[in-house]
Amino acid sequence: MSDLRDRQLAHLTRPGSRPALVVVDVQRDFADPDRLKDYGLTDAALSALDQAVTRIGDLVDAARAADVAVMWVELGSAPARPWRSGNWLRGGDYDAPMSPDEPCVLGKPGADWYRVQPAEGEPRVVKRGYSGFLDTDLDARLRGAGCRWLTVVGLTSECCVHATALDAMQLDWPVVVPRDATAAYDLDVNAAALVQMGLNVAVLSDTDEIVELWKKGVR
Repeated sequence: MSDLRDRQLAHLTRPGSRPALVVVDVQRDFADPDRLKDYGLTDAALSALDQAVTRIGDLVDAARAADVAVMWVELGSAPARPWRSGNWLRGGDYDAPMSPDEPCVLGKPGADWYRVQPAEGEPRVVKRGYSGFLDTDLDARLRGAGCRWLTVVGLTSECCVHATALDAMQLDWPVVVPRDATAAYDLDVNAAALVQMGLNVAVLSDTDEIVELWKKGVR
């Protein structure tokens, strides 16, 4: 382990450094293989996605056992309020109504959590774009809970996980991203996203190390 990484991780286990787990977009439209058939995922990519969701579940269980705050971030697409820049980027028509293929429409099955879900009392933050911090109260909720650093997990690594982790870092949060608790629909895209986050946004880790950090921090 490098001297820099030693210092980074030591900061996270100082007295009073309460951690939080931020779970991003583990919803059926992003994680359920039955709803991803049109994306053309390879068997290897599907396996990596399945493993990532499993590890996210492991972290949720470990966080609850260690009294680590768990914050749930979910996409909620609203037909009455289409994301017009998204329309433009994906289809070229800024003023188009929301597509019937839009993911995670509020009240539809695709917006449901997949294999993990909030426990009673765990905060849920609904977003309409990529970042869990954009036009939400996530930052205020985390600070109100006395949190001092974040583990960001979820789907997908190059999009909403990256955007949420990046905004967290820019809002002065130390961020750790476990490589095994995020995924993309292409293995090369996921690898590139992790490189990018490791360069500019977060300390990269894995589930087992995160759990050990939590244990050290609550002693």
